Amino acid sequence: MTLETPVILTAANAAAHADTGDTAWLLAATALVLLMTPGLALFYGGMVRTKSVLNMLMMSFVSIALVTVVWLAGGYSLAFGTDTGAGLIGDLAQAGMHGLGPDSVQGTVPTLLFATFQLTFAIVTAALISGAIADRAKFGAWLVFVPVWVLLVYVPVAHWVWGPGGWILHHLGALDFAGGLPVEITSGASGLALCLVLGPRLGFKKDAMRPHNLPMVVLGAGLLWFGWFGFNAGSAMGANGLAAAVFLNTLAAGCTGLLGWLFVEQKRDGHPTTLGAASGAVAGLVAITPSCGSVSLLGALVVGLAAGAVCSYAVSWKFKLNYDDSLDVVGVHLVGGVIGTLLIGLFAEKAMTGSAEGLFYGGGLAQLGKQTVAVVVVAVYAFAVTYGIGKLIDRTLGFRADEDQEHTGLDLTVHAETAYDHGVLGHGAPVSSSAVPSAQKVKSQA
Repeated sequence: MTLETPVILTAANAAAHADTGDTAWLLAATALVLLMTPGLALFYGGMVRTKSVLNMLMMSFVSIALVTVVWLAGGYSLAFGTDTGAGLIGDLAQAGMHGLGPDSVQGTVPTLLFATFQLTFAIVTAALISGAIADRAKFGAWLVFVPVWVLLVYVPVAHWVWGPGGWILHHLGALDFAGGLPVEITSGASGLALCLVLGPRLGFKKDAMRPHNLPMVVLGAGLLWFGWFGFNAGSAMGANGLAAAVFLNTLAAGCTGLLGWLFVEQKRDGHPTTLGAASGAVAGLVAITPSCGSVSLLGALVVGLAAGAVCSYAVSWKFKLNYDDSLDVVGVHLVGGVIGTLLIGLFAEKAMTGSAEGLFYGGGLAQLGKQTVAVVVVAVYAFAVTYGIGKLIDRTLGFRADEDQEHTGLDLTVHAETAYDHGVLGHGAPVSSSAVPSAQKVKSQA
């Protein structure tokens, strides 16, 4: 998803630059990727306890608004504008979408559509982080965190990987087709950083914190999978054979991710679970995101299977290492993103990449080395900057909800509403008349 200088469409160059088929496909793909954020909201909302469902939905939905404003104001220009030197960041020439109109063309699609497509990636990436700190983050602090994080973490990494002159693609030569580095690894590493800033939930490793609504989880996972076809195949930037190959790779990896996770559950626990099926599919999709445009169908099957199996073990690391990643952002997105990005160094095929080849196809260790450097640098950068942002917000505004709010639930204490049982609070205790606004008062049902 690299960007060249926008082309202004004229009668002379219209045939060379404007393609209605590519534009139609990218319009659809953009809508699919935007749908992933509501899908993520349902996925996360079903995984938390009943007292935090709406808060979880709100953290995803508000990210759509916050990231859009930041992206249009300057994020897009910094990520995809002309490089200012050393491949680190773009310029602000297109801040506020200056100079871009209906006739501006990027490749074979309108530049405004390209910018919107990239915006949907930034939105879902920010929303992903919320799963790591579910049940215990102040909503007001989240409203501050998201725009700052997008500008300081997502935007620079997106420029490194996809922007004109970005150092990871153009200088290092590492490959990332659809977002293993800017999306999966940044969100996972950032989630880990915020876990450490906020500390564990009340009752972590003591109380059962099972998903409250597994059908909701599966619905969310299905919407994510549906949207992921736009996420990956849309990154081909055209209605072409590459998009078709990427589409099939995405489907295949999601399937083997699901099967790999269930196999591990059966062997380890004696039974496959519904949550495992949903999580395994997501793990496979996460891993194929960076590699879908570099590996063959066989490679995609292996990438998905490896991610499903490894991530099913990785989600338990939080109990051993004592970090409370509420909804397994680290175990699925960080670990899955690392797997998918590194396996490019083993399974990349020239027929897909055009030049680079992985170790198993005669390319030696060179590409694997490049992928490793990119993974380490992006993970360390995202973790360090996010940790700094989180600490600053925590010391000024306070990032963690107070103990009473966390115990009662953020749905009621922050949003003055609950997803279920409006007249009952906690373990059957009635809601006091002062706990919610008069418009929210309802009679308790026996």
